[in-house]
Amino acid sequence: MPEQELTGVNRLAVIGAGNMGSGIAQKIASEGYDVTLVDLDDEKVQRGLGIIRDTLAEGVERKIFSAAAAAKIEGRIRGTADWNDLADVDLVIEAVFEDLDVKRNVFERLEGVCRPDAILATNTSSFLVSDLCDTAKHPERVLGLHYFYHPAKNRLVEVVPGNKTSDEATRAAWTLQESIGKTPIASADASGFVVNRYFVPWLNEAVRLLEEGVADIPTIEWAAKKTFRVGMGPFELMNVTGVPIAMHAANTLGEHFGPLYLPARKLTEQVASGDLWPLDGEADESKLQVIADRMLGVTFYVAAALVDEGVGTIEDTDIGARVGLRWPKGPFEMINRVGPGKALELVEAIAGRWELDLPKRLAEQAATGKPFAFELVRRNDDNGIATLTINRPDAMNALNEAVVGQLHDRFKEAASDDAVSGIVIAGTGKGFIAGADIRFFVRNLDAGDLDRILKFTKDGHDLLHDLSHCDKPVVARLHGLALGGGLELALACDRIVATPKAMVGFPETGIGIYPGLGGTQRTPRRVGQGLAKWLIYTGEMLPAEMAQQIGLVDAVVPYAQLDATIAAMIASGIEDQPRGDTPAAWAPLADLFAVNKVEALCGGGVQVDDERLAKAVKKVGFKAPVALRLAETLIEAAATNDLADGLRAELDHLVEIMSSEDAYEGLSSLGRRRPVFKGR
Repeated sequence: MPEQELTGVNRLAVIGAGNMGSGIAQKIASEGYDVTLVDLDDEKVQRGLGIIRDTLAEGVERKIFSAAAAAKIEGRIRGTADWNDLADVDLVIEAVFEDLDVKRNVFERLEGVCRPDAILATNTSSFLVSDLCDTAKHPERVLGLHYFYHPAKNRLVEVVPGNKTSDEATRAAWTLQESIGKTPIASADASGFVVNRYFVPWLNEAVRLLEEGVADIPTIEWAAKKTFRVGMGPFELMNVTGVPIAMHAANTLGEHFGPLYLPARKLTEQVASGDLWPLDGEADESKLQVIADRMLGVTFYVAAALVDEGVGTIEDTDIGARVGLRWPKGPFEMINRVGPGKALELVEAIAGRWELDLPKRLAEQAATGKPFAFELVRRNDDNGIATLTINRPDAMNALNEAVVGQLHDRFKEAASDDAVSGIVIAGTGKGFIAGADIRFFVRNLDAGDLDRILKFTKDGHDLLHDLSHCDKPVVARLHGLALGGGLELALACDRIVATPKAMVGFPETGIGIYPGLGGTQRTPRRVGQGLAKWLIYTGEMLPAEMAQQIGLVDAVVPYAQLDATIAAMIASGIEDQPRGDTPAAWAPLADLFAVNKVEALCGGGVQVDDERLAKAVKKVGFKAPVALRLAETLIEAAATNDLADGLRAELDHLVEIMSSEDAYEGLSSLGRRRPVFKGR
């Protein structure tokens, strides 16, 4: 399978070999695509390639990837100063410095060398896309792709169609972002787009607090970090990213939206001095509330205003904060945390200072006395196919109570809709569904609320029951990780279609539990008892193509063919198909796990000479003994029980596994340290 899988957009280029352009090119190459890095002369091109080499060397040093992987990435990047080399590109991203005339000249030059159907994207953070393409010969193929620094590391990208951009170009650009591991959010073509619209005023308000003598820099830094729960305060962030950049962005926003957004006088003075902000000093903790109220107030006002204007949704506004800015919570989550009524009071204080109208939606929400509700599952219908997309990309679309409830509601609506001929379950961002939300389990174990865990699991079973019993075809669309509950959900669908980059696996026994949403029952019915035990006991993560070999995945296709393949599958009808024989290459593994009890596998009672089999046995020894024993009981019962009885058995053992010390140890240690299981 070739590494470049997006057939519609294969040949890629980046204009501008500075920090942003080189970072974008590196990210594209790291995901398996060849990319051409272009600048005005060879010296600038070589500088950009040098930046990439240094960043890759840093990644090797930090063990993010191997030296061999870094060499492959570098080998996919070709530098050139000859713009005629762009004659066959499918998509080119302009990432030159922020000067409107310079950018227009770049687009004019690109139109002279690129194919008429090539997509031309700008990485601008300051200008409207429509202003950049107002002189273009083919404005329908021009759009914005606003990457966040560092683009090789930060997953956020804002996809911004101009006033004449075609839907086809927007869809192709969006698809490319997902295929290179980015988290795209949609933005209207408005100054600042979504994230900078509220982030820049957040920075600017900190300077105003300093300018007005409310507090000094170390106090504002401390208060901002405490209030927003972030690692860097506004002044340190400006020092890192460039104080002049903050002033330039504030000037641009001020031209479009008025005085609130214009740079504070002291920000202009600091830029003129050429100095960084001095950060040293002790914080005056008595100033916390006044600083928090002002910075929350301006953030809430701007976020609510941009949603009122249709620039972005509340969901994308918050995703932008969490992914792009690395804030733990987005503006609307913080509004819910303080309460919409209190948030409106803070916004009223800001609006009163600047003689601004109150954001309508926030005022209406405050009047209800209820928090904002987030749409975590979106439905999109196209040619009779309803696609239900889970939209928690920063959490890898992990299943929680809200996601399960909304997905079930959307599914029932689609299943009962006479205009719908088939249903697709999909995820946003880099993954399909990375399992259940582990924090939910830990919180409720800490609270001693096993009933809530049981209800959540029962609700999940009800959802998967309806997926598997729908009289319309249901297809799981896997373009990334499908782990634990995500794989179990996919197995409840009629078919699973994946891209080569998709990965599947059951990590549960490594965190003290067993797959409790049908994994112990549907998996052996798909791949046989031996391979089901191997998957669940070891937690092995399989690439999609290997999963297809054993029958766990039905089809593996390039990303650009994913939706067309699913549509054709639904149109042709989906019939039940018997499980095939275990492929010969997998038979030794299947036999090993089918004939040996789990106690022998993890207790040293099984000795094998084959290296692959020995590694599999060794992995079992690191898993939770209680979870392994229960998983064995449930998987073996699947051979004699019907599916409904097997699923009930999973639920029957849920309190037992969740009450074990191993479950709490595994769940609470995840992401922090290796668990130490005691077998009780």
